[in-house]
Amino acid sequence: MHKACRFRLHPTLIHQTIGCCRFVYNHFLSEWNQAYETTEVELSDNECSKRLTALKQTLPWLRTLDWTALQSALQQLAEAFDRFFDGTATPPRFKSKEHPNQSYTAQ
Repeated sequence: MHKACRFRLHPTLIHQTIGCCRFVYNHFLSEWNQAYETTEVELSDNECSKRLTALKQTLPWLRTLDWTALQSALQQLAEAFDRFFDGTATPPRFKSKEHPNQSYTAQ
């Protein structure tokens, strides 16, 4: 037996989600760099999740999107820092709108 699912894709919503994920990634990369420069202590995943919840309260346009996409942006940032501290990668860089590959992950 074959099963099929139909989805309707809304490009505007996809572009908004990509932009919000990029904003969250860049915002927490900036906070992570600032915290490491001042106290030399890394931000934990829990701390970033709590700050994301507070950020969503101050920026209402973050609440309209899929929360799993924003959480996966935080997880990608944490994995990038883990690879950097292991010595297998360069430090994470800010994401740019000009980069040709724009994507996000939702679970």
